[in-house]
Amino acid sequence: MNAKEYLSQAIWLDQMIDSKLEQLATLKSLSMKVTTSFTQEKISGGSFEKSRMENTIVKVIDLEHEINADIDRLVELKKDIQETINKIDDLNYQLLLEMRYLCGKNWEEIALAMGYDRSTVFRIHGKAIKEVKKIKDATKCD
Repeated sequence: MNAKEYLSQAIWLDQMIDSKLEQLATLKSLSMKVTTSFTQEKISGGSFEKSRMENTIVKVIDLEHEINADIDRLVELKKDIQETINKIDDLNYQLLLEMRYLCGKNWEEIALAMGYDRSTVFRIHGKAIKEVKKIKDATKCD
C-alpha cells in the first residue's frame, strides 16, 4: 500500500459508513411500513415462522452493529493517520494532509482555506505524500 492509499483509507471508510447510515435510514423507514398480520399463525412441530416485522428489526439491529464496528475502525484508523501526519516537520504539509484525509475536504476547500491556488495545493500535496512515504518506509524498517 502506498502513502496515498494509506491516507485515503479513512476517506473510503467514512464514505462507507455514510452509505450504511443511508441504508439504515431506509430500512427503518421501511420497517414503519411493515404491517403485522393479525391472523393466527400456525405453529407445528416447534417451528415458528418469524414475522416480517421481526425480520426487519433483526436486519436493523445487525446493520447498526456493523456501523458501530466500522466507526470504531475509523476512529482507530484516523488516530493512526494523525500520528503519522504529526511526524512531518512542515506544518503546511500537516495542515493539508489533515484537511484532505482526516476532514475529507475537497481541493477547492483546501486551496481557499490555505490561501493558495489549486496547482500550489497539488504541488504541496505531492511533497507531503513523499514525506508520508518516508515515514512509512522508516516504520517498516523498525
